[in-house]
Amino acid sequence: MGTRAGDRCKGPKCIAIVGPFSSGKTTLLEAILARTGSIPRQNQVSSGNTVGDSSPEARSHLMSVEASFVTTEFMGESITFVDCPGSIEFAFEAQPVLAGCDMAVVVAEPDEKKIPALQLIMRQLDDLGIPRMLFLNKIDKASGSVRDLLKLLQPASSTPLLLRQIPLRHGDTIIGSIDLALERAYIYREHQPSETATIPDDDKAREMEARFSMLETLADHDDALMEQLLEEIDPPKDAVFDDLSADLRAGNVTPVLIGTAEKGNGALRLLKAIRHDAPDVEETRKRLGVPAEKSALQVMKTVHTPHGGKLSVCRILGGKFPDGSEAFSSRGKSGKISGIYALLANEQKKVPVAEEGATVALGKLEDIETGDTLSLERSIDKLVEIEFPTHVYATVLRPRERKDDVRLHTALQRLLQEDPSLRMDQNQDSGETIVSGHGEMHMRVTVERLEGKYQIPIDRHPLRVPYRETIRKGTTQRGRHKKQSGGHGQFGDVVLDIKPLPRGTGFEFTDTITGGVVPKQYIPSVEAGVRDFLKCGALGFPVVDVAVNLADGSYHSVDSSDMAFQLAARLAMREGMAECSPVLLEPILKVEIYTPSDATAKITGLVPQRRGQILGYDTRPGWEGWDVVEATIPQAEIGDLIIELRSATSGSASYRAKFDHLSELTGRLAEAVMQAQASKAA
Repeated sequence: MGTRAGDRCKGPKCIAIVGPFSSGKTTLLEAILARTGSIPRQNQVSSGNTVGDSSPEARSHLMSVEASFVTTEFMGESITFVDCPGSIEFAFEAQPVLAGCDMAVVVAEPDEKKIPALQLIMRQLDDLGIPRMLFLNKIDKASGSVRDLLKLLQPASSTPLLLRQIPLRHGDTIIGSIDLALERAYIYREHQPSETATIPDDDKAREMEARFSMLETLADHDDALMEQLLEEIDPPKDAVFDDLSADLRAGNVTPVLIGTAEKGNGALRLLKAIRHDAPDVEETRKRLGVPAEKSALQVMKTVHTPHGGKLSVCRILGGKFPDGSEAFSSRGKSGKISGIYALLANEQKKVPVAEEGATVALGKLEDIETGDTLSLERSIDKLVEIEFPTHVYATVLRPRERKDDVRLHTALQRLLQEDPSLRMDQNQDSGETIVSGHGEMHMRVTVERLEGKYQIPIDRHPLRVPYRETIRKGTTQRGRHKKQSGGHGQFGDVVLDIKPLPRGTGFEFTDTITGGVVPKQYIPSVEAGVRDFLKCGALGFPVVDVAVNLADGSYHSVDSSDMAFQLAARLAMREGMAECSPVLLEPILKVEIYTPSDATAKITGLVPQRRGQILGYDTRPGWEGWDVVEATIPQAEIGDLIIELRSATSGSASYRAKFDHLSELTGRLAEAVMQAQASKAA
C-alpha cells in the first residue's frame, strides 16, 4: 500500500505543473499564489504581469517558453511549484525538472483535440515514474458528463483516471463541486475560497454512484476496503484519504480534481490535496535511488543573470548544502557554491544553507550543467539521463554586423547552457553558424533572447541544401598548361579519361601511365588538381560518383612542376566535364512522421505536396491512437515541414529524418537552383 499519510515526513515539496499548450498552467499557478498569499491578487496571462511568465519572450508571445520556479507556503509547509511550458517546442524544459520533483499536477481541458498532446505528457511522466494528479481546468466550459469526458481522456493515461470531485450544477451552469472523499459540497466564489455546503438532495444519488466508483478503484489495491464494499459497509473517511494518498504515491491511480483556474475556483482544494497526498523528498529520493544519508542534489535548470552571473536551480534530495561548500558532479566536475537563493514569488532571498527538500538557486557553479547530479562527497552516480527531443527545425544565424561574430558565439554558448536542447553547428564549407531546435517558435525565441538579452542584432537565413552534381556519360580530354615568362616556364600536359560511377560510389582516381610520359612524382599533383575541380563542378556544385584515369601526357624536364600539372588537370576537367552531360543531384531524406491516428490521412496528403513518396504507415508501437508514416522527402522540402505537421495535428506531431540517397533533379526546379548558385558565385 505504501506509506500512510500519518507516517509521512514533513518538509519542502517540489511540484511540477505540466499540461498541453494553453491548458491554463500559468493561470493555475497564479491562482495558487493568490490563495497562499504570496501575491496580493491573481493576475491574468493576457495582462503580461503573471509570476510564471516573467521573461520578455513569454510576455511578448503570451505563452510559457521556459520553466518558472516559485516557492510559497501553505498551512505551514513550503512548496515549490515549477510551471513547465505546454508547447511541444519547449517540452524539453520539463525533462530535467521532473527528475527532481515529488509529483506533477497535469492541467487538462475538457477538449478532446488536446488528447494527443496530453498523451505525450503522460508518457513522459510514465517514463520517469512521476506520480501525478490531473486538474481538469475550465470546468465551467465543459458540456455533458464529466465521467464521459474522463472516458475520452483515459487513453492518454496508463493509470486509471480517478474522479475525486464532480461538478455541482444549477441548471446548465456549474456553480461548484462535490468532494467524493469528504462527501461535501463547495459553492464557487470567484477569487475567494469556496463556500462549504451540504450536498443537495437532487445530487445525492449522483454523488453516491460516483463515490462508489472511486472506492471500487481504490479497493483494487486494498483488500480491507474491498471487504467493506462487499459487505456494504461505509469505510471511514480517514481510511479513504489514506488510500487516495498511498495509491497516488505508488503510481496506481491519477486522481482528478476540477476547477476553473482563471476564476481561482478549485485552487484551494488542489492545494490541500497536494499537501496531504504528494510524496515528500524522502520518497522521491528512494524513487531515484539516492542512497540513505547521501548528500545529493539534481540540477533542474541553468540561468545566466545580468548581474548575478550563472545560477543553477537545484532540488536538494539529500543532506544540506551550506554556502561556500564544494560540490562534486557525476561527470567528475566540481564547483564552490557562491550564494544560495530561495525562489520566492517576486524575488530571490539569500539563505545560508540549502535544506533537504528545498528548491534553490546556487551561484557560480561554472562547470555544472543542467541535468547534473551533485554531492558533497566526491563520488555520486547520475540519477537521471536527460533525453531531449529530435531537432526538427534549423536556421542559419548571422550577426548583422561582422564585429559581433565573437559576441554571438559567446552568447550562443550561454544559451546552450540555459537551453541544452538547442544544438549549434558550424558549416565547414561556408563557415555559417547553424542553430537547430524544436520548431519555428523555438528559433524565434532564441533570436529574441540574443537580440534582447545580449543586444546582438541577428539575421536569420534558411539552410543551404547540400546539392551535388554528377555526370551521365564519359569522355577523354587533354589538358595542357604552358606558360613562358622569362627564366623557368610552366609546363604540364595530361590526358584524362572521365566516366560516371554508380550512385553512392564516390570518387575514384587511377592512372595507366606507361613509359614515364608523366613522371611518378607529378601523378599526385594531377589527382590534387582533379579533386580541386570536383569541389565545384560544371554546374557549380561538388561533384560525386565520378572516376578519373590519367591515361597519357607529357612533361618538360625544366619547366614541369607540381603546380603546372595541377593546373593542367583542372583545365582538362573543366573542358571535359562540360561534355559529360552534367546533372544536378538533390539529397533525399528518409522520414518517420509520428502522428495521432485521426490525422494520418492529412499527413499522407501533405507528403506528396512536398514531392515526397509515401512508403507506408502503421500503428506506432506502444502508443495507443498513434501512427508512424514512413516516406522519402527531398531535403529542400523539409525545412518548414514541422510547421505544417503541427498545424495538422493540434501541435502534437513530430518526425525523425536521416539522409537516404541522392536523386537527379531536372526541369524548372533544377534551373532555379543553378541560377541561384550562379548569382551567389557572381
